[in-house]
Amino acid sequence: MAGPASGPELLEHALAQAMRDTGAGVGAVYLLQPGERVLRLAVLSGVPGDIAAPWARVALGGATPVADALRERRLVWLGSQEELARRYPQLALVLPYPFTLAAAALTTDGREWGGLVLQWSGAHPPELRPQERAAIGDACHRLGRLLRAAADSGHPVVPDAEPRLVPPPGTGASESSGAPAAAEFAERLPGGCCALDMDGRLAFVTASAADLLGADVSDLLGALPWEVLPWLNNPVAQDRYRAAVFSRSPTSFTALRPPDSWLSFRLYPNASGISVRITPIPAARERDRTPSPHPAPPDLTGRAAALYHFMHLAATLAEAVGVQDVVDRVADQVPHGTGARALALMTAEEGRLRIIGHRGYTAELMSRFDGAPLTSDTPAVRCLTTGAPSFFGTFAELKRAYPPAVLQDGMAAWAFLPLLTSGRPVGSLVLAYDRPHPFTPEERSVLISLAGLIAQALDRARLYDAKHQLAHSLQAGLLPHALPSVARLDVAARYLPAGRGMGIGGDFYDLIRLDETTAAAAIGDVQGHNVQAAALMGQVRTAVHATAGSPPGEVLARTNRLLTDLDPGLFTSCLYAHLDLARHHACLATAGHPPPVLRHPDGHAEVLRLPPGLLLGIDPTATYRAREIALPPGAVLLLYTDGLVEVPGADLDEVTEALADRLARAGDLRAEALADTLVHDARECAHRSDDVALLLIQAR
Repeated sequence: MAGPASGPELLEHALAQAMRDTGAGVGAVYLLQPGERVLRLAVLSGVPGDIAAPWARVALGGATPVADALRERRLVWLGSQEELARRYPQLALVLPYPFTLAAAALTTDGREWGGLVLQWSGAHPPELRPQERAAIGDACHRLGRLLRAAADSGHPVVPDAEPRLVPPPGTGASESSGAPAAAEFAERLPGGCCALDMDGRLAFVTASAADLLGADVSDLLGALPWEVLPWLNNPVAQDRYRAAVFSRSPTSFTALRPPDSWLSFRLYPNASGISVRITPIPAARERDRTPSPHPAPPDLTGRAAALYHFMHLAATLAEAVGVQDVVDRVADQVPHGTGARALALMTAEEGRLRIIGHRGYTAELMSRFDGAPLTSDTPAVRCLTTGAPSFFGTFAELKRAYPPAVLQDGMAAWAFLPLLTSGRPVGSLVLAYDRPHPFTPEERSVLISLAGLIAQALDRARLYDAKHQLAHSLQAGLLPHALPSVARLDVAARYLPAGRGMGIGGDFYDLIRLDETTAAAAIGDVQGHNVQAAALMGQVRTAVHATAGSPPGEVLARTNRLLTDLDPGLFTSCLYAHLDLARHHACLATAGHPPPVLRHPDGHAEVLRLPPGLLLGIDPTATYRAREIALPPGAVLLLYTDGLVEVPGADLDEVTEALADRLARAGDLRAEALADTLVHDARECAHRSDDVALLLIQAR
């Protein structure tokens, strides 16, 4: 005998009852499984499954209404597009349609089960009615009891791989006896008619509609329109379809049926599906269309195009690594998506308004506003301090709100948008238009969502800049503040952090004055790019300093034993050179480090092949052999880390020989100028993946 039902079907009746009691057109139940931090969509009603697919799994820690409702044990109510945009900008950009939404937690006796989501059309009042609030509470209580009883019986409700789809209440599947008459009525109407079910499939098509669409009725029935009619597979048609599903409000679009027939589609949705009216666009209007061989749907130049720009901006902002990077990307792309002629990005610093970026405004004009106290009563300051957006379609509207306002920028309309993260303003965005601009509710919602995305990117960028500065400070503290002055030597050093990332690395260099006629030079590279690598680099420098003056092989052997005793889990390459300036020669030993380059006084350069030695920190018994070389006046000894020569896909020996050739051709430059010449290419590479350290020694 089969056991009691334990799947999501247990919840169907309770969800349908909640939708009936509240009048919601869409309902969903999310479940939290033991040991998971993810809410999974279990039961869905009122929208097709493919539309809800992006939200089939919701991270409990994510910024979504149902996650917030369960995590904070409260009812989340979104009564307008603007409120959705302010609180959930990413969600609002994907769903820029007029609707209202409630999300509530499903809990019993302190135990968390999941969440209930209900959605109404945009015609719903912006406030939740008391009877609706009570009905939501009752529904959560019923669902919670069902889930607890199922778990107590040993058969907890587990979501299926795909959410269980159920028809909305009151949409029975039985056919009316008047169906044939209704079909004949539809056939007699001019143009064509069809109907989509809640899955978006064609459930009814008149012969005249099929003729307009250029397909047989038999091919259309049961199919998704954009699958059977490829020319309808475009962003505008699917965007308007989603708008009808979510807003439950009529909408329309036009589309080109190849080769040259323009059709108008009007969509009329309700809880059971969408009725579609199809009419041809008269030839006189066709001539107004762009005579391109492959014209884009006209609507794509409007809101859909703006959304395309904003989604592209969202993707590029995810890659931004600093405040200036965010500012540049916003300034480059936002005007294209909004039609704005100018913009300004602002933050608050020490009680004043600071402009961190602008486009379309002159620097002289921006200087008038930069540094304004946050106590001043201007729309830009009020937006930043209150976190409330404001829109002025004309200067007269701005003047009514701020009587002292004076037109200074020559613009005709403005949007002042707060940049909010975690409910707090981190800055503001001002968009200005050169003509009067009526801001529709839909456009306001999209702009507020855009500001939310920029705020999140700006907040991340400020954190990155702070960490980057910390990395540089740490690196600077571990590297020599200045090289010692050594008679008969002209020296220069350079350190370049990796092009991206935090910039904390393990590359190091050092010059140690031993006495009047001797000195030591060292360079090395600790494996990794993190704080641990930088700390180990400091220990290696200290160990080299402690033994400097001993033969090079002994210095490396002692340092190696210290590192193996510490067992840091990281390996280190190192090259140590003992410089005897009285005898004009040097003695060098290496522990797996790139070979040095020597330029002779006559100008030719060679790569010095030293006896190989094991990396430090691997084998405590490793030994290191040294090589002696002549270092007469006019000779140049170049020590470097592999970031200077490594090129993806290139042979290391070849690029090292190329470095020697560059040193030979650099001419008779002093050490500082010569160092700049050698690191020039590495400095220009913004995406370099490794640090660069260089120590240049000229014998005099």
